[in-house]
Order: sequence, then structure tokens, then C-alpha cells
Amino acid sequence: MTKFVCAALLAAGTALPALAHDIKSPIDNAVPPAFDIVVSSATTDGRLATFMMELAGEAGSQKPEAIGQLKGAKVAAYVWPTGLDPALVGFAAGSGLLALAVTAHPDFDDTPLFDENGDGDPANDGADWHSHWVVLAEDKACGAGLKVRDVSPGVDVLPATAPMLPLALDSPGMSPRLDGKRVEITVPVAEGEAVSFDAVTSELTVNERGEAPLLCVTGVYDVASGDLSQPGVIMRKE
Repeated sequence: MTKFVCAALLAAGTALPALAHDIKSPIDNAVPPAFDIVVSSATTDGRLATFMMELAGEAGSQKPEAIGQLKGAKVAAYVWPTGLDPALVGFAAGSGLLALAVTAHPDFDDTPLFDENGDGDPANDGADWHSHWVVLAEDKACGAGLKVRDVSPGVDVLPATAPMLPLALDSPGMSPRLDGKRVEITVPVAEGEAVSFDAVTSELTVNERGEAPLLCVTGVYDVASGDLSQPGVIMRKE
């Protein structure tokens, strides 16, 4: 996985010519169908960008088992690594690989501003699928060589809707749509046209000692491109 990480970090911030292609990925019977990517695409109208991932099986049908605590908790994720600069959504410029993620994790809630399940309590929604912007960075201490970047809230630049965890993670409240075999999410982002992207399904794990690296990518189910080279292009809607 380390070579994928290096390729991704080198690709961060690159814009590609507007070529009309999505990313297609062959079905892999060794991958759980809910995380086996078939195709991914991204479009923009100049103001809003929509990212889509189609799976071999039912999207969102597989979530981590609860362990009853934050330390060591697992996170399931559908992720679109992009060539967008982190500054576009409120992180420090050039601080890493900006990715859009749709995640579920039953042991903690990292969207304190939002009540995803509508029960009146905004602090019990982690197990429901929700969205994040994250900044990824390479770290050899992580099982797959990649982590959500560790930060110091109040010191490092973070978006206004960040949950103020020691992570480069934003919880902006955009609702993902999981319907059949598709995961889709629309986000406000400027300057998205012709920027590169990829699609990944993965598992992350909170550090068992509660220290940095706090949130590691510990397993990768599928990478749409095969090598995180970000061959996809965010296309202008016709």
C-alpha cells in the first residue's frame, strides 16, 4: 500500500485535462461486495460537485462491529481522494491529500453539530453513514501506510465545522445517499472542474492508546485505479 500512498501524495493538487472518462474497476471476488468498486465518477456545475461510487453489492450494508469504546474502534469508509488543495475547504494550504469520505463507526460520534438519525440527540449518530472532508498523510506506523493527519486544534488551521478533534477532519453535514449499489454525495466546492480524483474503500482504526497517529488506514478493500494514481477527472455537467 505504501507505493499507493506515495503516488497519491505526489498527485495531490494536480489538475488534469477534461477527458471524458470515469474510473472503472473489475469485480474482485476476494473483496466483500459492499466494498468492491465497479465504477466511480465526479461532476461539477461550477459550484457543487457530486461524487459517485458504484459497488458490486449493496452500498452501506456492511459496518464495523461495536467494541464499546473509542480506543481501537473501527471505521468503514467510502473515500474519494482528490487533487483539490485542502485550503479550498478550510484546512491549511498544501497540508496533504484532501479526500471526501462517507463513513460509519458505531463506537463514537464525530459530527456534534448534526443529528443524522433525527432523534433529537446530535451525539449518538456515528453508526449512521455520514460525510467528512479529511486530509490524509503518509505514516509508516499505520498498517496501510496512510493516516488522517494529526493536528492541534487551536493551532492548526481547521474549517469552522470541524469537530475539534486532534485530526484534520471536518464534519460539514452534507448527507450521503446510499441507494442500492450506489454511494453518492454532493458538496459545495469551487475550482473543482478538471481536477483529478480516485475512489477507495477502506477500514480505519482509532489508535488503541489514544495517541498519534490517532486514526490510521489499517486495511484497504479496493482502489478503483489499482494504484491511487487518480485517473478520474471531475467533469463539468452538460
